[in-house]
Formats: sequence, structure tokens, C-alpha cells
Amino acid sequence: MAKIKYGIIGFGGIAENRIAKEGFACDKSRFEPLENAELVAVTDVNPARRAAAEALGLKWYGSADELLADSQIQAIFVATNNLTHASVAMKALKANRPVIVEKPMATTVADGEALVNFAKSKRLSLTVDHMMVYNAWNKMARDMVKGGALGPVNDACFHMEFAYGYDPAEATTWRCANPDELGGPIGDVASHCFYMAEFFFDEPIVKLAAVYYPKLMDIVVEDGAYIKFEMKSGRQASCKVAFSELRGGLGGTLSNLGYEIYGDVGALRSYGTMFQLSGHQGEPIQQRLILDRFDGTACPVVPESYPNIYQSVIINHAQSIIDGKPLEGSDAVHNLRLCAAAHESAQNGGKLIEVN
Repeated sequence: MAKIKYGIIGFGGIAENRIAKEGFACDKSRFEPLENAELVAVTDVNPARRAAAEALGLKWYGSADELLADSQIQAIFVATNNLTHASVAMKALKANRPVIVEKPMATTVADGEALVNFAKSKRLSLTVDHMMVYNAWNKMARDMVKGGALGPVNDACFHMEFAYGYDPAEATTWRCANPDELGGPIGDVASHCFYMAEFFFDEPIVKLAAVYYPKLMDIVVEDGAYIKFEMKSGRQASCKVAFSELRGGLGGTLSNLGYEIYGDVGALRSYGTMFQLSGHQGEPIQQRLILDRFDGTACPVVPESYPNIYQSVIINHAQSIIDGKPLEGSDAVHNLRLCAAAHESAQNGGKLIEVN
């Protein structure tokens, strides 16, 4: 099978350790090469990142323009800071390259819509890195919900709360210091909660109301938020997201990143499945999914295999290029609308907002 040759624009820590080493299997000691995709080149505005790229055998370019001028690079993974996602992705699309964009696709709904419309007009595959839908435990949870293992489900809670920004160096980063980056708890992690809820229940969120947590941290963005939302069927769910919660340390933090899904005969409780982990050996915690039947028994749900979540995003995008069936990215624009609605609601006393 022909492999689609990718370049990464933006080569920070996540791009190196998750996207390159795991997603594109550049860590050859842990992963076999992908059948339909290969990473060949990277660039970053910080020239100090060159050594890390070349250590993985990747060609370094001094700028995005230089990388896009190389005709052998067929597709682009955008992993810059949030505020430049849209402009860099549009530059790549205008250079006739299909694109994967790190979440969020853009920082405004208008910019997201412009990307989707342009990609459609050029029949270029465009998607966002909503990688948690490929987590093995999350896929099993979805199948159990759809298969009726919990009975009728009328509620769920998603939570991604941790400590970030107490350290003065963290407080000055783009996630904490610039609201325009959409990097506070709502843009950074409620966005994950929204698309995961829609994944589990196979229906869109149509209404939400939000309130910010008490403002106690010395950061510019919100400390956290509680968001209640309603789906098309009328099913209710909520999410709790924050940069203000200590959670004991790394183990408590990572295991807290999960959800509870409530039916009338059982509930699913997940630990650590709302994060960057796939279930491979050597990861900092063991992810878990527990089925609680309310009778004193708690049954672990164990996947048979553990596909890498970043590889799954890349494989799906590459195959869409090979098959000539472009991904359109409209789910990412809907996700942006939900984030914008959460801020609008919280800034207006928890007002209920309808989302198209």
C-alpha cells in the first residue's frame, strides 16, 4: 500500500512524544511502521527543536513555507499553539495539502467554518485530533451503552480537573495567560468532554449552561467550569473541568480524568481514559473501566487490544486520502460552538444557550 508522506508544523513536546513517536511510530523500539502513513519532515518556530526532530530521522525545515514547498510532503499535521491553528491549516490547505489539526481546529467559529468550507471546495481531507474516541476502553463503553448493558441512560458526568497554573512559569504560558488562545479549562478540556459525550450517545449536544469556578488562581483564564448540557434526545449530562484541583499528585490527577455513565440497571466508571494514554506498557497509570451493577459487584471491563489513539487518527486521515473520500471536519466546528456557548453562558449568569 502506498504511504501518505506527512510533515508536522509545530514540533513541541506533544508533537514529539505523542504525534511523532507514537502516532507516526517514530519510536521504533515500541511501534511497527504504519501501513498507510509516514512522517518525513517537521518544522517549528523554535530552532532549538531541530535536534529532537533529527534524532528521530526527520528532515528539518526552517519554516512552514519551506516545508510546504517540498512536493514530496503530501499531507500536514498542524501542532502549533491554538491561536495559529487556523492560519497554519489554511496555509497548508491553500498549498493543496490535506490536513490534521490539533484540537481546537481554530479559536473562533468563523475561522473553523472558513477551514471546513475551503477544504470542501478543494476536496481536501480535513480533520481534528479528537483522539480519545479511539481509546480501547472508551470504545467498549460506547458499545455497552448502545447495547443496553446499563439499561436506559439518562445521565453522565465527564471530569477533567487538575492543577495547572499555580507555578508562575505555567501561569505565563499561552494556556493560562491569553484567553484568545482558547486554552483555559473550557477550551483545553471541556472540548474533549463534549465530543466524547456525543461519541458515547451518538447524538449532538443542543443546549448547555455553564458557571465558572470561584476565581482563586493568579491566572488570566478561568480557574474551571461546571457545564450542564442536554442532547438532542433530551438526555442530560455534565462536565467538570478545572486547572485548580491538586488531586494529590500525578496518580490521582490522571486517574481522575474519566467519566461516569448512569443507566437504571448499571453505571460505567472510567479512570484515566480521558487523556493521552492508549493502554501500552510503561504508561504512568493503568487505565480502568468498571461496570457497577448496583448489587455490590464491580466488574472490570478489559479490552482485547490497545490501538494507539494517535495512530488511529492518522491512519483514518491517510486512508481517506488514499480512498478519495475526504473527511470534512464539521464536528470540530460544532465543538468550537459548544466552547463558545459555555463561555457565553458563564459570562451571563449561567444562561441556557441553544447550540446549532
